[in-house]
Amino acid sequence: MRIMGLDYGSKTVGVAVSDPLLMTAQGVEIIRRKEENKLRQTLARIEELAVQYEVGEIVLGFPKNMNDTIGERAELSLAFQEKLERRTGLPVTMWDERLTTVAADRAMMEAGIRREHRKDYVDKIAAVLILQGYLDYLADRKNA
Repeated sequence: MRIMGLDYGSKTVGVAVSDPLLMTAQGVEIIRRKEENKLRQTLARIEELAVQYEVGEIVLGFPKNMNDTIGERAELSLAFQEKLERRTGLPVTMWDERLTTVAADRAMMEAGIRREHRKDYVDKIAAVLILQGYLDYLADRKNA
């Protein structure tokens, strides 16, 4: 069994999956859509990837505000969580994603990726960071 990590945005969803041992996260793809509310194809693609990678759980980035409140983007993520659970039948865990996009941008800057190309990768890298944070949490809990 693997775990899938998702970075849900207004027009993109970054996708990452764990290795079978649940130790590392790898970026898979960025799902793009023309309009924010057009989710049917996005959900279908996530379902395909979940089957392909034998996913048993999904971790969805939860974009809380810096003061720990839930804003509009977080409300949209909660609604997406419900749709994902209904469509895939898998449990969907919400995971605090504050600053993952900033960290993804910084990692690309350090890797020498030019600013104009970073938008092509940022969502996938953010999904990796979300999933890796969750995997590290599970490993710490297991070792405690």
